[in-house]
Parts: sequence; C-alpha cells; structure tokens
Amino acid sequence: MPRYTEPHWNQSALITIDTQNDNSLSGSKAEVAGTPEILPTMKQLAEAYRQAQLPIIHVIRLYKEDGTNVDICRREGFEKGSTLVLPNTAGAELVNEIKPPQSPLLDGELLLEGHFQQLGLYDWAMYKPRWGAFYQTRLEEFLTQQKVDTLVFAGCNFPNCPRTSMYEASERDLRVVMAVDAISGVYDKGVEELKNIGVAVLSSGDIIRQITHLQE
Repeated sequence: MPRYTEPHWNQSALITIDTQNDNSLSGSKAEVAGTPEILPTMKQLAEAYRQAQLPIIHVIRLYKEDGTNVDICRREGFEKGSTLVLPNTAGAELVNEIKPPQSPLLDGELLLEGHFQQLGLYDWAMYKPRWGAFYQTRLEEFLTQQKVDTLVFAGCNFPNCPRTSMYEASERDLRVVMAVDAISGVYDKGVEELKNIGVAVLSSGDIIRQITHLQE
C-alpha cells in the first residue's frame, strides 16, 4: 500500500456506524437490508479490538420525538407520528453483538449534548446529528487525544452514513480502512470510488489478523 495511506494498526480505532436495535435487527421497525447478517462479523471485529486494547467508537443517531433534530428528508415523517431511535429507548440502544461486557444503557441527554459516553474499558458511544461522523461532533478532537490516525469502519448502511464518514475521514488525512464484509448495503461502484481516494478495502478476517499480530 502507498506509505501515506497504509494503515497504522497500532494507532487504529474501530468505528461502528448506526448499528442500533431499531434498524439493525431482523424484523425491527426500520430494518436495513443486510444489517442483521453482518452482526456476527462486527462482533468478531469488536472483540479483536478489545483484546488488542484499542479504542472502539460506536457512532449513533438519536431522533427527538418532536423531530427538531431530524434530517429534513425525514422530518415530515416525524411530524406525522413516525418514531425511530428515540433517546433512552430500547430501539436506540446498540445491538447486543457489539456491546462491551456490562455496558450501561446509552445516556441520551449526555450524547445529544455532544459528549462521549464510555461504555467499557475500550468502548465509547457518540451521537452524530447527520450522515457523517465528523459533522458537528467532537470526533476529530477525541481521535487526537487517543493518538489515533487510522480508522476502521463497520456498520449500517453503506450508501449513507459509513460512506459519508469515510470521505470525511479522508478529508482530514486520516488513514481509512473499510471492513467490506462488516458493512451493510455495499455496492461495487462505491467500493471502487473509495479505493480511488486511498481507502484500504479489506475483509474483517484480514483486519483481525493484523490486530492480532500486534499482541505477538
């Protein structure tokens, strides 16, 4: 890989995107096709990162019931009574597969204020108000504090939030890895476009092997 985009695995963090009960479980109210199938792979990635004592950041959406913080493309639906990932509800919680052991419930008020909530020794949750994980958030500052320069992306749903977040990471000269089999909604053209901006597209197995080697 080119030396400016090659992942620095010992300075990497795993980013999970929008993998919440309301949209990620089979039969959930807003199930995103393909997301239930990637959960076992996401679980393996998360466990590998915890074993390597590297950070995991779970990026989530929270929609207020009155719709005031909802994207304009969805706001009318909320005004008509639609509900999704409401703060402090079971539907907004991370799926069990990617939670750390003894993880507390998400604190909707804390997250909506822009703070990071620690969920375990190596896990944090953060709220993003729109598609991209860097838009109006403190993610870049947090990564600097953690001395992270490489981000590995997994989660739901490629055309929207993961894709946008990877472009945002590239704009900030971070080294970016796409866990191609741990993201729902992946399509070939999008993958090729990411490769063209220097994103490393790897299987979760390859990523886990790299992370595991750090412990040897």
